[in-house]
Amino acid sequence: MIVLVLLLATAAFRGLGALGVRRYGDWRVAAAHGMAVMLLLTASAHFVPADVTVMPTHADLTAMVPPFLPYADGLVYLTGVLELIGAAGLVLTATRRAAGAGLALLFVLLLPANIYAVIADVSLASPLWQRIPEQLLYIACALYVASRSETKKEVLV
Repeated sequence: MIVLVLLLATAAFRGLGALGVRRYGDWRVAAAHGMAVMLLLTASAHFVPADVTVMPTHADLTAMVPPFLPYADGLVYLTGVLELIGAAGLVLTATRRAAGAGLALLFVLLLPANIYAVIADVSLASPLWQRIPEQLLYIACALYVASRSETKKEVLV
């Protein structure tokens, strides 16, 4: 589901570019904005109380934290905040490359939690086995956004 948000949002932004919105005339910029939309959704799960069942909740994400890491509750809040900061960084031209690189690193650091959740059979609304390939896609997308070549001037809107 989250992958669809990333893909559809990216396609929508690139579609706007095809319709003449110059800011989204580049696939990397469209991908950056698509990833920002996705991150707003995923970051919100870090703050959702346990009684909401539509998406993973804070308690679900806390259960995914490997037991050797201290302060699981705080780590979930921290990663949610980092995702929100990353989303903001992706839409700002001046910070897009740094945000993409930082998010790629964050996604690499979050990969052990997804692996642990699969091994420990943590119960979530979505199948855990798909989270690992999704995480690899997010890393690739963040690196793609971070690799932005500066061959043309971007429109600052």
